[in-house]
Amino acid sequence: MKVAYVFTHPRGGTYKLGQMILPQLEVGVHGVEVARMFFFDDNCFVLRKGDPIGERLAKVAEGQNILLMMCDLCALERNLAEGEPRWCNPDGTGRKEPGKCIVKDVVAGV
Repeated sequence: MKVAYVFTHPRGGTYKLGQMILPQLEVGVHGVEVARMFFFDDNCFVLRKGDPIGERLAKVAEGQNILLMMCDLCALERNLAEGEPRWCNPDGTGRKEPGKCIVKDVVAGV
């Protein structure tokens, strides 16, 4: 079975991922195949280059082919990306063509 994790709650990245999910993935006892992980709000900070959890996760993600993603607006607000929101304008209205948003200073694989 394949699963995707979406980290939306406070401490989802540091506690749930860092202390429960990631250790199991590292030693191969997680029980399901993880296809993707998506990070919102302050959970994006674990994906910063140099973050201990993020660096461990990047190694596991590369070895197990896990796609790592984060919310563009969350990344922009936290200085983890440059550019503009992909699917909304600065006034909050939707857009039909994606804006350019490039991640920066994050672990490999994001």
